[in-house]
Amino acid sequence: HLPVGISVLDKFGLGAPVPVFAAVGAMSLGRAEHLTLDPGVRLVGSPRHAAILLVTGDIGDKALANLRRLHDQLPHPRATVWWSADPASDWDDPIIVTSSERIATVLSSVWRALLSGKRQSEADCLPDAPPNPWRGVGPNGQGGKGMMGGTPYGRPMAMTGEDIRDGLSLDIYSAPFGPFLPSLPHGLVLDMTLQGDVIQRAEVERPPYKQDTLAATPLVALARILRLLELPALAERFVRAAIGEAAGRSADVAALRRAFLRSGALWAIPPGLGRTPDDVDLRDRLELWWAAAAGEPVAAASFAGAAIGDLLRGLEWQEAMLVLNSFDLDALRQACVEAMEQAKSEEAV
Repeated sequence: HLPVGISVLDKFGLGAPVPVFAAVGAMSLGRAEHLTLDPGVRLVGSPRHAAILLVTGDIGDKALANLRRLHDQLPHPRATVWWSADPASDWDDPIIVTSSERIATVLSSVWRALLSGKRQSEADCLPDAPPNPWRGVGPNGQGGKGMMGGTPYGRPMAMTGEDIRDGLSLDIYSAPFGPFLPSLPHGLVLDMTLQGDVIQRAEVERPPYKQDTLAATPLVALARILRLLELPALAERFVRAAIGEAAGRSADVAALRRAFLRSGALWAIPPGLGRTPDDVDLRDRLELWWAAAAGEPVAAASFAGAAIGDLLRGLEWQEAMLVLNSFDLDALRQACVEAMEQAKSEEAV
């Protein structure tokens, strides 16, 4: 017999990995990488596929508004777990986990409590209202301004403009992306203009978070690239090797490199992609990581004076994500800070 309030489908759900969306803050990417190896947890790429929002590390006050919007996208039943993170002061009934606790056990317990009804699903953080007023606006009351313009049904209409590649007029869409978008380095916020999936403009609004030692290791950096290339099983192997190295066990870097080459990953990275002024492209930066993983003394790749917006302009979305994640996290953070300072100085003039 099933307990009261648990359906047959819920019973099957109890045996499945807990679907979790991770909002990773400062100095916490390493512990999130550990979590990817736990068979009882499934880190998902969209909040709409999650039951638990896991906030780990310091996300800062500026990101709270982003976190609330992200939280409200989770379907019911849902809960938020704060793992070595301070919950927002107005967050109802926060679940707080210290770094010493086994996080997977807590996540499983919360998941079971949600399915059984012992824990109520969290209400929305934000009011259920459209992002822009639109009702009754425009000739047909839909928020539009005739054929073009306005905010039909609350969403800004994409206007046409010339594509930078061939001059054809295509719809232009501008919006901020980040700080918890899984394909972007955690904490990074870019204000971008896209036509289709081609980036026409990219400006830094916030730099990525500073991260811990494990996140900066070359094998974990290579794992981020593998995830973007839709090779999660191989990425897990790299993370497991990096964690083993951190514990004092040597990694078979030669075997990992063979697996990387056999996967066909390089075929998805065109030569010359993400080339900086010092003539170092994405493939070259991967070689630097391989050399570092083998214990060779190499310097991290720098932006060599390249602006982030210039590097991304004209790239398709997937190419741009690969380029951003091909840099050392500290180098990327420094380049973002410099880009923001440059933008401020230009505004002052």
